[in-house]
Amino acid sequence: MTQLASLRYRAFFLLLLALLGTSAQASIPSGMLSGNDPSLAPMLHKTLPAVVNVVVTGKAQQMPNNPLFNDPFFRKFFNAPQQQQLQHPTAIGSGVIVNADKGYIVTNNHVVRNAQKIEVRLKDNRQFKAKIVGTDPATDLAVIQIDAKNLTQLEFADSNKLQVGDFVVAVGNPFGLRQTVTSGIVSGLGRHIGSPEDGQGSRYQNFIQTDASINPGNSGGALLNLKGQLVGINSEILSQSGGNIGIGFAIPSNLVKTVYHQLVKYGKVKRGMLGVVGQNLTPALAKAFGLNVDQGVVIAQVMPDSPAAKAGIKQRDVITAVDGKKIDNFSDLQNAIGLRSPGSKVTIDLLRDGKKMQVHATLAKASALTGAGNATTGGSLNKHLAGAQFGPLTDSNPLSGQVQGVVVTHVQPGSPAAQAGLQSGDVITSVNRHQISSVSQLHKLAGPDTKQLLLHIRRGQGALFLLIQ
Repeated sequence: MTQLASLRYRAFFLLLLALLGTSAQASIPSGMLSGNDPSLAPMLHKTLPAVVNVVVTGKAQQMPNNPLFNDPFFRKFFNAPQQQQLQHPTAIGSGVIVNADKGYIVTNNHVVRNAQKIEVRLKDNRQFKAKIVGTDPATDLAVIQIDAKNLTQLEFADSNKLQVGDFVVAVGNPFGLRQTVTSGIVSGLGRHIGSPEDGQGSRYQNFIQTDASINPGNSGGALLNLKGQLVGINSEILSQSGGNIGIGFAIPSNLVKTVYHQLVKYGKVKRGMLGVVGQNLTPALAKAFGLNVDQGVVIAQVMPDSPAAKAGIKQRDVITAVDGKKIDNFSDLQNAIGLRSPGSKVTIDLLRDGKKMQVHATLAKASALTGAGNATTGGSLNKHLAGAQFGPLTDSNPLSGQVQGVVVTHVQPGSPAAQAGLQSGDVITSVNRHQISSVSQLHKLAGPDTKQLLLHIRRGQGALFLLIQ
């Protein structure tokens, strides 16, 4: 390349950055444009050693049963083993070193779920056995640890400063191809992509969307800004084929940092609870309530003695903001509350009969309320119920006094629960022919190991059975 052509190339690169709009996150690190050719190489040279390959060997599983193995003559004739052989499923993913001194690595929960053995391979080809420090299925994050020296760690960026159009780089091990780097921009922020079909993905969703290529094996890898800081952990892709189509999702670094510190300290995440059951405010509901807004969360139920009740929140109130941050839907409210620790103080903006109000609440420990059988989400019960939320039958319900059961307070469109036929407002009176009257009983009868659910449901003035399997 001639010197003139090189200068033109650099000028075009700088012009491109200017046209797309540079922010603090997308500013060019010193030295990136040194020499004749602009390059990400100087930044990647420092950061690649912090992204690792994670190989997980799962717990042994029985081979599929074949009735021929039950025939003694068949076993003897073909010299078949007396016991069917076991298979050990293996998963390959990525991880990010966030504490070099202690060997802490952040990855996805779905990468290490059901792991019997975890091996970590570094960029310099050193290999170490890893142990699980803690996992949080609700955010699909996990922390593992290796005993190693001379590690490189990544610095957390402030993901709240990200803007659509910022340049990002994804690093991981797609399809086992170690240390693969792809680039793109932030395509969207605050994405909610719904409950996954297996009910095992993130319940608290605030994803960064990017067109940087993310493929199987990238899970748990790094999404970097141009300074080489961690802005997210690659987690999901939207694809019908399983390959990249330019729509990938990463967990924001601020959320990762919060969960990481709790997992290191407690081995789990301690979540705050407000104590409400709500639903998205639709234009139809807003019109019925005489409101001039169409975004927020309508409170359908307030738990007795909960922080919400003590703060004065009432049924039919519409929550519009928490600590000054706008609440557009129930997922926003769930994130705003569930990602805070018990004891956290929050300021809540709401509408009551069209009048603006502000209340203050101190969050309780989540288990203190859910343990009393007050509310739960379907994904925490059974994969077939993912996308639904359940609460107790209260005096305000038209069926109160007529039946005992658990109310379906919300069903996410397209979720497994919706596909199974559940609807918001349904009252479940029995599970597999056992009468229920509380959410805690629903937990016992519809747990994750229950493969078939026969639900008796009261819907309005009618009744029906739903067989879910």
